Amino acid sequence: MISFIPFIVLIVLITCCVAVFGNATLDGASQVSLLAASAVSVLIGHFSKRLEWENLEKEITDKIASCTPAIIILLLIGAIGGTWMVSGIVPTMIYYGMQIIRPEVFLVSSSVLCALVSLMIGSSWTTVATIGVALMGIGKAHGFDDGWIAGSIITGAYFGDKLSPLSDTTVLASSVSGTPLFTHIRYMLYTTVPSFLVSLSIFLIAGLMMNVSGHGNVQEFMDGLQHTFVISPWLLIVPVLTGVMIARRWPSMVVLFLAILLAAVVGLLVQPDLIRQISGHDGFLSSYKGMMQVCYGSTNIETGVPMLNDLVQTSGMGGMMPTIWLIICAQTFGGALTATGQLTDLMKVVLRWVRGTASLVASTVGTSLFCNIAMADQYLSIMLASSMFKDVYRKGGYEARLLSRSCEDGATVTSVLVPWNTCGLTQSTVLGVATLTYLPYCFFNILSPITSILVAGLGWKIKRK
Repeated sequence: MISFIPFIVLIVLITCCVAVFGNATLDGASQVSLLAASAVSVLIGHFSKRLEWENLEKEITDKIASCTPAIIILLLIGAIGGTWMVSGIVPTMIYYGMQIIRPEVFLVSSSVLCALVSLMIGSSWTTVATIGVALMGIGKAHGFDDGWIAGSIITGAYFGDKLSPLSDTTVLASSVSGTPLFTHIRYMLYTTVPSFLVSLSIFLIAGLMMNVSGHGNVQEFMDGLQHTFVISPWLLIVPVLTGVMIARRWPSMVVLFLAILLAAVVGLLVQPDLIRQISGHDGFLSSYKGMMQVCYGSTNIETGVPMLNDLVQTSGMGGMMPTIWLIICAQTFGGALTATGQLTDLMKVVLRWVRGTASLVASTVGTSLFCNIAMADQYLSIMLASSMFKDVYRKGGYEARLLSRSCEDGATVTSVLVPWNTCGLTQSTVLGVATLTYLPYCFFNILSPITSILVAGLGWKIKRK
């Protein structure tokens, strides 16, 4: 069918980009590929269906406009990532979390620690590249196999990433499906928490049964954190208050803005020397300048520990621009497919297999996984799967949150299991463990899509209008 041509073009271009650019594919090559595929879609629609450019342009601009809230939230996420780090909130959590690591419970502890860090910073990539690298060294010192260590790290990192309101994939999945952010997060608990608890049980039993020796040394990390930041349990008041606001179902933009404001005030009071160091000047205005830089730009803090430097490095709002660029280009592609009717043609093929709720969710999860394999990127998988099934869920009377959860269960957590996917490439390179080596031990990533389909089959918390 002619409607498959834009997808084929996109798959070929993305495959070439991954082969040429590797981990840097998202820096711009994927975006250019999306625009090229969009052009192909528009040309097919114009010449085969005689569609006017004005109609195509309107559909594309409307599609981009629908993601405006997501773009604003992503900018706030960049700011909160910087303020929570520099104010000492995240370093305090890491400091106390590191103290729970013991050899016999190392695997389960590393998953929990990575989950906490990823939940607070909203990035599985940063978690794996920083605390994950440290845990790899500690695990090897304890005598664990590389596959088990990497599996426990990735399990925790992607659990936190999936449920964090600071995660770009979480914001993306909720936004493109039209689901409020915290509604999306709460609904994911029904599939995410059981999968994670089963994974932790496996890691706990395996750790207790394994005969390991050696002693991991985390003191260097802890000393570096204490030397650079003021570490205090009082700093945890900010995340507690943020949790209260989330529990009271305040709008996500309001919660994120207030969390930034609270962290900024705490940072100015508790970490004044560090903020002045960032600004490079002294005095009140230097503190103002430093905090503004933390919100919008990148910060590089010297702790004396190279791996710790990477962990406490922040990118602010500026670090969100590649993701925002990708969203705009992906929405352009989705708008072109919708305007030309090619998305409808593709849906007819997929929907032949849909017979009920379980099969609909299974089709969504399967499509997300297929996009991860074919297009090698979780962002594209979420956006394309959501665009393809959005009207189907709406016409079937299903809540939008079921679509957003199914996309995340199928796309976000499975991306790291595909060797040529950007996530699989990055994590295997950072951890020094081949994707197929750690894949059997990423229990959470394997169980999540299965649990999503099982929950749909049971009809648990699934409502139809």
